[in-house]
Amino acid sequence: MNEIVRLVLLTGGLLAVMPLLLLITLVVAFERLYLLKKTINAGSRIHAKLRQVGYGNVDGLRELAEANSKTLQGHLIVTALASRGETMDELDNHLEEEIMDSMPRINRGLWILDTSVTIAPLLGLFGTIIGMIQAFNVLSAHGGPAKVTGGIADALVSTGAGLLIAIIAVYFVNYFNALSRRIIQQLELIKVVLINRFHTRGLADGTVGAPSTMAESRAAAELARV
Repeated sequence: MNEIVRLVLLTGGLLAVMPLLLLITLVVAFERLYLLKKTINAGSRIHAKLRQVGYGNVDGLRELAEANSKTLQGHLIVTALASRGETMDELDNHLEEEIMDSMPRINRGLWILDTSVTIAPLLGLFGTIIGMIQAFNVLSAHGGPAKVTGGIADALVSTGAGLLIAIIAVYFVNYFNALSRRIIQQLELIKVVLINRFHTRGLADGTVGAPSTMAESRAAAELARV
């Protein structure tokens, strides 16, 4: 315990900030992981059910929307049902507006992880510089090289802690960015399916569950690559 206190004092108290920064990073990371995974799973389930709804089957779409009204994908179906667009372009604009409105909720909290990636190494480096200054003061006052090298080694603990937090945070940032892109692509795919259900008559053979347009096929292929 005394050694920890000594290291904290050596780095000007900045080492004490590191556990708090790590805790905040982990809390945000696990909260985002739970919600983004939940959203992706809901989107996959809704898309599969949506593909089974017949073309022009408004009642089927309404039932699906009511059952999933608390999800982002469910809100997209609600928007399609509420849209007064009489053309594909009008409906597309309404659905695109809903998708853009959903993006802040998808990316919420990621700025905290971005901040951890940047600020943790800087705080660690600052703490190390303070520790080195104190170590060199020992050299000038007492002429003890061993104390200087030991002080520098202790001060580097601050840099190591900052880099560790940054490494953890940058992994989650990249992973969550990939999940966010997948959710956006899910919403785009569902948008295409909804436009088809409202404004097309389906495939020539009446098959349900196969992509009805080239746009829907491309959207499904793009989502599968993520």
